[in-house]
Amino acid sequence: MIVFFPTYARRTPRGWRATVAGMVSRPLPERSRRRAIAVAVFKRLLDLDEAELETEMFRRRAESFLFQRVAGRRVRVQLGDRRIEAGPSDRTGHFLADVDLDEGFVDAHAVRSEPAGCPWLPYTEVPDDDEPGEPGPGQGRIQVVPDTGISVISDIDDTVKISNVADRRELLRNTFVREFAAVPGMPEVYRRWEEGGVSFHYVSSSPWQLSTSLTSFLGTAGLPAGSMHLKLFRLKDSTPLGRITARKRSKRRVIEQILSDFPLRRFVLVGDSGEKDPEVYAAVARRRPDQVAGVLIRRVPVRTAANHASLRFDKLARRLPTGILRTFTSADELPPGPA
Repeated sequence: MIVFFPTYARRTPRGWRATVAGMVSRPLPERSRRRAIAVAVFKRLLDLDEAELETEMFRRRAESFLFQRVAGRRVRVQLGDRRIEAGPSDRTGHFLADVDLDEGFVDAHAVRSEPAGCPWLPYTEVPDDDEPGEPGPGQGRIQVVPDTGISVISDIDDTVKISNVADRRELLRNTFVREFAAVPGMPEVYRRWEEGGVSFHYVSSSPWQLSTSLTSFLGTAGLPAGSMHLKLFRLKDSTPLGRITARKRSKRRVIEQILSDFPLRRFVLVGDSGEKDPEVYAAVARRRPDQVAGVLIRRVPVRTAANHASLRFDKLARRLPTGILRTFTSADELPPGPA
């Protein structure tokens, strides 16, 4: 099984450079010991009864984690009339390839699914004749982002999706046994920004295993589509499952790569106060003052004194130009445009 991740294309002196990325895996056998152990871990951590274990929601979400990664798998895709070699997959099952495209090719094959937002380049997996019996070919798409304009880099958990990251048990239940729910008002705000020509990149600590579910959530909730940048997570690395969060340094590195790929664009960074978004975004803003137009942080309830939270934001704000860091508690406090 191959899952393709939403990526982007950026301009180069000769045209466009597009990225194809994804992950190759195969399901764990139904009666395997590894599957039984993983399900037992889920049951204990989430405190599930047998009825909840049998729900379609839990089975579908859990299946995203109950697989074996496939290394060395050759991956080919068809983009327009071009066949692209995107593999082989590495030891984690992931693959990534950059392909250069000329202006005429992108103009001919890019499609715009909505009146607003960036156009996208769709592509399709080319099945491997050496792997009979595989599911139908997967599909992916690449966001074509102009070299100038405004982009929003947005967190997902507790920024646009209710997750309750501060409470691990609630986080896990919101991840595995409940429908994903949008933070009230955020889809409307983001759509308004999109209508103003803004492009979106979602940089989150959620694991890549949830990429399909999160992409579906964005569409269902009415949030703009965008490239997706999630966390590499392996079930066996956790103790157990651990926190579905990423290291601060990893998130900052991804954000700075996006800024480097679009040196002429201005960026607004949107996150929440539940973990380290304020510190990560402030560090990026200090390093890239010409590119970061604003930092918007949603205040979420945490188990700290209110004055401690205020001191936290005051300290960060003093290190940035006046007005760059702003906080909000509800979406209706956000401006008509991101910057």
